[in-house]
Amino acid sequence: MEITDIRAIPLAHSLPEGHGLGDARGFGTDRGTTVVRLETDDGTVGWGEAFAPGPIATATVEELFADDVLGMDPFAVESLADRSYTDPYHFGGDVFVQSAVSAIDVACWDIIGKSVGRPIHRLLGGTQCSELTPYASTMYFTEADRPIEEPIREAVVEGFTAAKIKIGSGLADDIERVRTAREILGPDADLMVDMNGNYRPHQALESARAIAEYDVTWIEEPVPPENRSGYRELRSKIDTPIAAGEAHYGRFAFKELIDDRTVDIVQPNLGRCGGLSEARLIAGMASTENVAVRPHIWNSAVGMAAAIQFAASISSYPHTRHVPEPMLIEFDRSENPLRSELLETPFDPAGGTITVPQSPGLGIDIDEAALERYRAD
Repeated sequence: MEITDIRAIPLAHSLPEGHGLGDARGFGTDRGTTVVRLETDDGTVGWGEAFAPGPIATATVEELFADDVLGMDPFAVESLADRSYTDPYHFGGDVFVQSAVSAIDVACWDIIGKSVGRPIHRLLGGTQCSELTPYASTMYFTEADRPIEEPIREAVVEGFTAAKIKIGSGLADDIERVRTAREILGPDADLMVDMNGNYRPHQALESARAIAEYDVTWIEEPVPPENRSGYRELRSKIDTPIAAGEAHYGRFAFKELIDDRTVDIVQPNLGRCGGLSEARLIAGMASTENVAVRPHIWNSAVGMAAAIQFAASISSYPHTRHVPEPMLIEFDRSENPLRSELLETPFDPAGGTITVPQSPGLGIDIDEAALERYRAD
């Protein structure tokens, strides 16, 4: 078997005027990504996602990697990330290179799963996993004048038993947003907060201490991803677990987070971290140091499918019969047809569970009409 065709397809969706959404760093008005389609000489098709802007990601996939990928045996996928670090030399850690590698890697795993008749999570972890617990990623900062409690109420109505909300715009607002979310979710729900790296360490520390009474499950990106000393400072001064990883690319960046317990939870994004091959190595390093793994997802449905397969394969070490915390999987609740329309059977979090596809590979079927509808090339 060898790969005979590679295509990068940029996708985009623009939000209506005045409906921008985002985090403490600002609003965004567009959702965009790049999906990659591989086909082999026997007609098997694999899909992956480069979670990066379309034109640059497309050029990186087709101009930097196409010659190496065409003719490649998809079963040799785990050598792809290694080659990206060494050739082109010095460029392997670039976000666009790692995003392109991620897409190609996941598409290869999709092909491998289809060729052997197994879902990817069975190939990665060898376990049978049928369900995961989704958490609503919601309560974004928005341009629209909307009561802050509405998104959390909607998540509860939809059946979510956990949620992550945006904070990081100032102490008073942080307290109000966390208090509101906790009151609506109830005392037993997992509640996470995401500061998106908008604080200096002393600001993050002040906020973390102020919201501690609301039993926060983790604080995500309290300081910028490059501020390693800030992470270490916070880690020594607060009890709430710290999570990071969506802005880290490749095993070496994650090794730095894991080695000295800079964070308690690593969050690789399957469309940026180097794909499933790198994510498996990251999970192994994390398990060795007893650090939790919870994938970050703000992707299209293809990236979500990869993250679900990965999450279903993650070891529960050091737990045995009793697992005190569920494997939480992020489920973005903002408007994003690239997530909700791209599959013939979209993922459904209703009832507080996500079903892990058991069909071969990623276990998804792309809606070709939707793919054409959101093409941005």
